This record gives sequence, C-alpha cells and structure tokens, in this order.
Amino acid sequence: MYTQCPECLSVFSLGAQALVQAHGYVMCGHCGAGFDSLATLAEQLPPEPFQELPVNEQALVPPRIELVVYRPQPPAPEPVVVAEPATTPEASSEDFSQLVFTPRFAKGSRQRKPRRAERARRARHDAARPRRWPWLLVCTTLALALACQLAWVGRDNLVRNPLFGGGLRGACDVLGCSLPLVAAPQQLHLLASNVESHPNAAHALMISLSLRNEATFAQPWPVVVVTLSDAQGHRLTMRRLLPSDYLDDPTVLRRGLAPGATTALLLEVQDPGDQAVAYEFGFE
Repeated sequence: MYTQCPECLSVFSLGAQALVQAHGYVMCGHCGAGFDSLATLAEQLPPEPFQELPVNEQALVPPRIELVVYRPQPPAPEPVVVAEPATTPEASSEDFSQLVFTPRFAKGSRQRKPRRAERARRARHDAARPRRWPWLLVCTTLALALACQLAWVGRDNLVRNPLFGGGLRGACDVLGCSLPLVAAPQQLHLLASNVESHPNAAHALMISLSLRNEATFAQPWPVVVVTLSDAQGHRLTMRRLLPSDYLDDPTVLRRGLAPGATTALLLEVQDPGDQAVAYEFGFE
C-alpha cells in the first residue's frame, strides 16, 4: 500500500504493521511532518506523471465487510460432573473418571505471563529512553580539551597574571615541575649604567649595566638594545646584544633572571668615535 505526505508530496510504501502502531498516524522521513496516512492510502499508484494521490473520503457509516478469511472455533463446553450418591454399601470405591484436574504449571504460567509482559514493556521503555550520559561525557571531555588549548595558547599571560601565576608556581613547586620563562621587559628596572673605553681593546667601549627584575616570576635574560647618538640627537649606531653575547654559562641562561634579583651586565660594543655623546639602553 502507498501513502503521500501532504507537506513535501513524497510517496511512501508502508504495510499493515506501520498503520496499526499509531492508528494510521505516521511521520514523514523526508521533511519530518506528521500526517494521517489513511487519508491518501492506496493499493496501487496511478499512472505517471502524477502530482498528488487522491484523498479518501471518510464514510459516515462504517463499511460492512463480508469476505471471511478465518474464524476461530468456539471453545468446547466443559463436561459437567454429576456426583452420584452412594445407594448401596457395595459402592464404597469412588469413581474419579469424570473429574477434571488442572495441572500446577498452568497456574504458574498464568502468573508468569503478566511478569513477562511487564519486563517486555520495561525493556521497550528503556530502549526508547534517550541515554544522556554519553553526551554529557563527550561534552565534558571537549570542554576540558578546549580549556587546556586556551590555557596553552595564553600561557604567557597566565604566568604574568598575579593571581593565576602564583597558583601555577605553587602547583609546580609541589609537583616538582617548572614553568616556561616569560619575558616581561617592561618590568626590568635599570638601576645604574656606565660607559667607558675598553681597557684591553682599541676602538671599543665597555658598558656596565645594573638592573633588577621587578616581576613576581622568573623571566629570560633580556635582549639589550644599545643606541649611541651625537649631540644633535642623531643616531650614530645601534646594537642588539643577545643573552648569549654577554653570558657564557648555559645553566645561568636556562635558569633566567629570578624574581626580585639584581644583576650586573658587562657589554662590549664598537666605539663609533668622539661624536657619540649620548647613550640609550632598552630591553626586549
């Protein structure tokens, strides 16, 4: 048999089992609309091309069906047991030939049928109930993964943050791990500086700097930018000195500048001549 969705005009083939489940009310598998399949139910499709199936008109009087396919036989009448009174002394033995006995398993089967039906109903109910815990587990795992990714991307800002950075450093102290060094050149304070001719090399200058790390966390050794200018403020030369240019110990380089620590740096640069009268230092 065939029926048609009134919304998207899709034609579907269905059997008697689908009609019985919801009294002819079905859901369209294409657009999801619910409709009465009995309205356009047809045994055969009209010749193509066609747009809509004809609508079955509802009769006011239920149709009478006459073609009998099967009719169960009526149950056999139970035999009537008539107890005959004993009239003679010779009839001392009782006759049990006409008695009807009910087996014990029949009673047990009648009691077990409702239990089986209840278990089947509960099984269908549990199967139809949506299981939410897998979705909750997946969503929680994805949320934790996203939080870890965001924390890894913004790890420098977390280390610089006074609240989160302190908690991370405390956790690493307990777990025995180490946080990555985060550069904060704006928190490096230049305490003193001195520029003089190099005592052992010609046409060279020796620069000594004293700076303090005012951050609450350890940061890598900075890149020192030395700018030399003349009396008019014109830049004569600029030199960017990497940490490997003024430090030789790899352990000190790896450990970085501790929070609140004060250190002295010795830098060697080429002397631009007598025109260099102004010096400027920066940190990156």
